[in-house]
Amino acid sequence: KAGPVIEVEEGGEAARYRVDRVEEAGARVLEAQRVEPEAYVAPPDDDDETSLWTGFAAAAPLEVVFLDLPLLTGDEVEHAPHLAAYGAPWPGSAAVYKSPDGNGYLLSGLLDAPAVMGELVNDLPAAAPGLYDRGPAVEVKLYGGALASVTEVALLSGANAAAVGDGDTWEVFQFREADIVGEDTYALSMRLRGQAGTDGVMPDVWPAGSRFVLLSVGLSQPDFAATERGLSRVWRVGPSTKPVDDDVYGEETRTFDGVGLRPYAPVHFAVSEDAGGHTVTWVRRTRVDGDNWAGLDVPLGETSEAYFVRVVDAGAVVREETVSAPSWTYPATERAADGVTGAFTVEGAQISDRFGPGAYGKVDINE
Repeated sequence: KAGPVIEVEEGGEAARYRVDRVEEAGARVLEAQRVEPEAYVAPPDDDDETSLWTGFAAAAPLEVVFLDLPLLTGDEVEHAPHLAAYGAPWPGSAAVYKSPDGNGYLLSGLLDAPAVMGELVNDLPAAAPGLYDRGPAVEVKLYGGALASVTEVALLSGANAAAVGDGDTWEVFQFREADIVGEDTYALSMRLRGQAGTDGVMPDVWPAGSRFVLLSVGLSQPDFAATERGLSRVWRVGPSTKPVDDDVYGEETRTFDGVGLRPYAPVHFAVSEDAGGHTVTWVRRTRVDGDNWAGLDVPLGETSEAYFVRVVDAGAVVREETVSAPSWTYPATERAADGVTGAFTVEGAQISDRFGPGAYGKVDINE
């Protein structure tokens, strides 16, 4: 029960104190707490347009997406994943914790802003890289945030880069036009597909429901050692104001390959015949500083030049070899030994000493 309130004069003004304890010990000693009546006045009614009362919003689980992405600017930690999260309301910041076994979590990073993310409303079929994808607009339903159109100059300078994927595999693409067609829904057109070497992993179609993440807002790389690539880790992400064991935290167990280290697929495959055999050549690309046109060739990007070549016949790999130059010969005698008598495919991938074979390019040989 609250004690009585007394009023005393302090500096010419009346001050009110709530008496909590009185002690009689020759002299009367009071323990009191100063109170302000205004602190107990109810907030303005909800119907009052001048009210600043916003009410209490309990912390809610966040929508979290992990992305294993290629290098986009070159400033990223090449072996580390990216992380995006969204919440409404946003808790101010989100904490990212990591553990090898679900015990002894350590803080691995903070997300200071929500990401712009959502899902595809309709299918997005594959398209050729290096050219505008002028197919039908793909619609994206955002959880929150907004998208906007950009000029062609801005697009070619890297604007409106986004990732579409299923959580394990991601294609990076860009879009020039973003037209709002419904609540939090945008139609994206004039797209550049398979950016940053992701043409090598683009499927025939990204189905409706695939994840969409804009790669310019709220994206962060948590602390992740190079030695953790390929190892399972338990991640917990939630409001930074809550402890890691709070129920509001979401939990995922994930393994990352370090796609920033993955070589791009070779391109421009060509075939020539010689004495019944075939010689296949190609042109390598690079994941490092490939946009500089000043040099005679793009940087190698790897410790040494090497390629993994395989022959696929009727869906089965019948031969695998490693070469040190962008050329490989398949003699008629080896083809006969492999039992290849009709059409077949030659696939090639550049090798990284840290990642292994990257994405594959290919050429079909019809005979």
